[in-house]
Amino acid sequence: MTTNFPNNLPDFLSHGQATEKSSRRNPVVVGLDIGTTKIAAIAGRKNEFGKLEILGFGKAGSNNSVQHGQVLNIENAVKAINEAMANCRQSNPKLRIDEVYVGIAGHHIKSLQTRGDLVRQSLDDEISQQEVDRLIEDQRKTYIPAGDQIIDVIPQEFTVDNYQNIKSPIGYSGVKVGANFHIITGDRHAIRNIQKAVNKSHLEIKDIVLQPLASADAVMCEHDLEAGVAILDIGGGTSDLAVFQEGILRHTAVIPFGGENITNDIKTGLSVLKSQAEAMKVQFGSALAQETKSNAIITIPGIGGMAPKQVSVKTLAQIIQARMSEILDFVTYHLKQVGMDHRALNGGIILTGGGSQLKHLIQLTEYQTGLNARIGFPNKHLASGHIAELTKPMYSTCIGLILKGYNDYERNLKQFTTTNSEVEMPETFKAPAASIPENPVMPEDEPVVKAKQRFSIWEKVQKSLIDLFKEEEDNELK
Repeated sequence: MTTNFPNNLPDFLSHGQATEKSSRRNPVVVGLDIGTTKIAAIAGRKNEFGKLEILGFGKAGSNNSVQHGQVLNIENAVKAINEAMANCRQSNPKLRIDEVYVGIAGHHIKSLQTRGDLVRQSLDDEISQQEVDRLIEDQRKTYIPAGDQIIDVIPQEFTVDNYQNIKSPIGYSGVKVGANFHIITGDRHAIRNIQKAVNKSHLEIKDIVLQPLASADAVMCEHDLEAGVAILDIGGGTSDLAVFQEGILRHTAVIPFGGENITNDIKTGLSVLKSQAEAMKVQFGSALAQETKSNAIITIPGIGGMAPKQVSVKTLAQIIQARMSEILDFVTYHLKQVGMDHRALNGGIILTGGGSQLKHLIQLTEYQTGLNARIGFPNKHLASGHIAELTKPMYSTCIGLILKGYNDYERNLKQFTTTNSEVEMPETFKAPAASIPENPVMPEDEPVVKAKQRFSIWEKVQKSLIDLFKEEEDNELK
């Protein structure tokens, strides 16, 4: 884990107030997570340590507008987005929100591997960033099925002549530079539905970002990237997988099952209402039936004067375990497809998203995949002192979207027009003073680095999806 400090650390120590004011000149970035079960909006700004302070937070039910990660009912989606944004603004009345980063997932997301090479004209010159950009841009001409859109072109390892496995070829000299690429595509119609819903909510989309990459950036550290790790974001409608190894994104996949499927299984299997099924899953659910007590019983109130119904906790766990095992079977399948096993993924599996909070899920994951597992919390990028609600795994995507916005800002790829310099963290977002140490001690083994040197997977993502759509619209008008 890398701690981010300002460039002028000595100045901060002696002039803390001035540094605090300068940090307020940083833009407020808003992440909007449009999920199957909930719409969440989080506004954040980097402080003087390069950590995120949460300045606004709101959520709302998805209002049956999203299924398996895709917006199907635009009118209901607009209502849900407006409600979430209203709650976010209400949490901090001084906050003004006009621009958002939006996540995308769903069954339509696919990925493929390609190879590209560029023969250089000037052999005596060193390879430049412009040549690398041209090599990447050429991959956007890759054939994909009609109706699909390329979301991201992510270079993996480069080659220069006979030299292999180069992370960055800039500064090398040679006749030919090439690279392997991971291309992510999505359904054009599904992407446009997200655009319509957000725009009708009177918001400007700064970029549309693949959700598993956003979640990965929120819960991963530099050591994970080096060791090799799989990120499994268990959402409401889908479970998103991203696999990293040797500093490279090796694979992405969207598994068509999530927490909503578990709830529906409980509803059908136990003949209860969906609201009752969700409550039982959250309060009494377990991913391992053998860890539950065989004589434990849940009593459910009867409907319309009917007698109360009794449900075995073990039966509930068996239903949950069956569906979670199916999701993990998909994970194992995808890892085998790309040749990743316990030897390649020393970092194991990081579970995040709302579904990761099921009891005994870590044990089931380790048993079924043979990999070490842990829960990924987005708190490593947050400033200290936030309430526990904001550090839950279900908000990993939102936090990752904010980090993507800051990466764009620090690389001068995006400009933010809305000023929120007077906005401060609301008192309601702060943890009780007793839980925060008066004199926090910085770990001695964490290096002092510049804020812009923070590890980010976004350095390899070259062009935003929203910019591509703008280019297409301009071409259609010509």
